[in-house]
Amino acid sequence: MRKHFFSLLMCVVLVLGGCKLAPKYNRPEAPMPGDWPKGAAYQEIKVPAGVPAAPDLKWEEFFADENLRKVIAAALNNNRDLKLAALNVEHARALYGIQRAELFPAVDITGTGIRQRIPAELSNSGSATTYQEDSINLGISSWEIDFFGRIRSLKDRALEEYLATEQAGRSARLLIITAVANAYLTLAADRENLKLAESTLETQSNIYHLIKRRYEVGLASELDLRRAQSQVDAARADVARYTQQTALDENALNLLVGSPAPPELLPRELGKSAALKEISAGASSDVLLRRPDILAAEHRLKAFNANIGAARAAFFPRIALTTSVGTASSSLSGLFKSGSYVWNFTPQIVAPIFDARTWSAYDAAKVERKIALTEYEKAIQTAFREVADALAVRGTVDQQLAAQQSLVFATSETYRLSNTRYMKGIDSYLSVLDAQRSLYTAQQGLITLRLARLTSQVTLYKVLGGGA
Repeated sequence: MRKHFFSLLMCVVLVLGGCKLAPKYNRPEAPMPGDWPKGAAYQEIKVPAGVPAAPDLKWEEFFADENLRKVIAAALNNNRDLKLAALNVEHARALYGIQRAELFPAVDITGTGIRQRIPAELSNSGSATTYQEDSINLGISSWEIDFFGRIRSLKDRALEEYLATEQAGRSARLLIITAVANAYLTLAADRENLKLAESTLETQSNIYHLIKRRYEVGLASELDLRRAQSQVDAARADVARYTQQTALDENALNLLVGSPAPPELLPRELGKSAALKEISAGASSDVLLRRPDILAAEHRLKAFNANIGAARAAFFPRIALTTSVGTASSSLSGLFKSGSYVWNFTPQIVAPIFDARTWSAYDAAKVERKIALTEYEKAIQTAFREVADALAVRGTVDQQLAAQQSLVFATSETYRLSNTRYMKGIDSYLSVLDAQRSLYTAQQGLITLRLARLTSQVTLYKVLGGGA
């Protein structure tokens, strides 16, 4: 018994001290510039000192609007895509547990009973006999001793795949958070557009009735009346269009949330949803290496790197051990009597001589690592481009917004002056019509730019890998 215990102990030592054939992993150099782009589109970016980087800022801190935070929290609890991502993480964790368990022996207890009748012509005694055997054994069934690190390489691969899935879950969570925020802001902008269309319809209806009365007393032409009527009809069409669009926006938001969002949490206008905390892109593009999707790509690269070790180990012998200790007797009553002790010790070694599949598997493992490396580099380059685009929008949108606000003021004054001159009979109604159209278009453009500024902040938070 002591000899077998010593043998088992030696096997454990071999497992713990065996070699690993996986190549040493070194993080590849990131294929991107170390600094963010510079130029006219970026020169207006001024971030105060002390502003946190996006990965260090939790989404609850980034979105200051309380109603928006509640809607996002509901989406994180109910969104089906996010639930699938969480289940995938749990599945990957379980698979890693299965692969890790391969390092340890599985100890089983087995009880058997045999009853066999032997006819007289086959019996040594010349008469029919009944053979009976009962046994109880505790042992290890075909435990592979991982001397060359094959199982540990597969365990490392399973671990990296689990970590990649976990980072993919973080990425999905960040995507849901920013998608809900953008849908919420879009709904706010379209509700503001609807409010503007309703206000324009009311104004144009009043003007139409005024011109109609002037027409009835001969102070306005029928052409002016029909032009005023066209403005009323155009405003009515816009009211219907934005009524439809806000309903579609609510449906899109409800799908992201996973259930109907409470009406009291929905925004009434864009201005009340504009509370977003300022974030910094940092001085270096190395912040991108903290993005969940890039971390996931790196873990997949590590997984395929570990798989090379398993493919290399296939060229070396495999050592397996089967052993058991127990008791056996010709009757149940004798199982635990002295002299019934039995043991079994069956080591096995399998050394490959020729197997073309082994070489092909090794080649495939090396190609898979190259594929994973290319995908990792592509993810970094894509991330850099996304941040550069977001910074370009951020560096110019305030200038556009200031210009648009000035345009709204100018067209508003033009409309007021044109309307006054028409009422005094100095100008035709055509100048009023042109001024009103310009004002309405400029007001819509201002809402669009205000939405673009907010969504650009949300996008920057996402592409920088905001803390989710």
